[in-house]
Amino acid sequence: MNFDDSQSYHYRVIRCAIRQIDDADRPLTLNELASRMSMSPSHFQRTFSQWVGVSPKRYQQYLTLDHARQLLQDRSTTLDTARRVGLSGASRLHDLFVSWEAMSPGQFARGGLELNIYHAWFDSPFGDMLAMGTNKGLCGLAFATPRSRNTVFDDLAGRWPFARLVSDREPIERWVEGLFKRRNQAQAILVGAPFHIKVWEALLAIPEGRVTTYTDIARAIGHPAAVRAVGSAVGRNPLSWLIPCHRVLRKNGELGGYHWGLPVKRAMLAWEAARSETENAVV
Repeated sequence: MNFDDSQSYHYRVIRCAIRQIDDADRPLTLNELASRMSMSPSHFQRTFSQWVGVSPKRYQQYLTLDHARQLLQDRSTTLDTARRVGLSGASRLHDLFVSWEAMSPGQFARGGLELNIYHAWFDSPFGDMLAMGTNKGLCGLAFATPRSRNTVFDDLAGRWPFARLVSDREPIERWVEGLFKRRNQAQAILVGAPFHIKVWEALLAIPEGRVTTYTDIARAIGHPAAVRAVGSAVGRNPLSWLIPCHRVLRKNGELGGYHWGLPVKRAMLAWEAARSETENAVV
């Protein structure tokens, strides 16, 4: 992802601040965070608020487990309702052009044979991001720490074991550039078994700033007893962030799992809640 000097500076500051917040065992004061960023409190507050949309204090409130439970209570959405009213407005389907390729077990077993998949690492607000894509669009997004890059690459690449992997950012950069804008658009291609495709399609019906549960997804796709299978399909989502598996919680409000780490899931939910709060305030 290409940043100008100002964006690059803000990105580095916010990425470091989010990690400091997430690693702390207690809320950090403005002065503590500013000191760790080697900035004055006023400069850090202004920079953070411009990038995230809310103050550092408010953002930290979004990272708590209580916030996840509050989301489930106040902002849960039934997918039937989301499909009726969301697809023309707030849902990801309004912002994305997605090619669904539901493959037979035999086709899926070919694992990308004769397919060129381009890959590169990009900056993101949630750490290092691995993007993979074909000439049709993005087919993989994953998040890593500097230490986990190799493991994350092997994990995502393993989804297409027989594909020809090409290290080249140019063919996919245009789709990555808009991922974290308020009205993001990307060309994406989802390849999976039919049941996986149903689950991933349901995830797209969850508007930003809202959440749902594994049970609700199972009901929405017509398999109410398949909650465990839904959880497995959510975990196999190859396009993190674009296909918002981070918006799925357990019925009791716990975060549940996240394939790329719970700190990333908490940060994503907090980021979206902050953006949603800002947009509602403007409206």
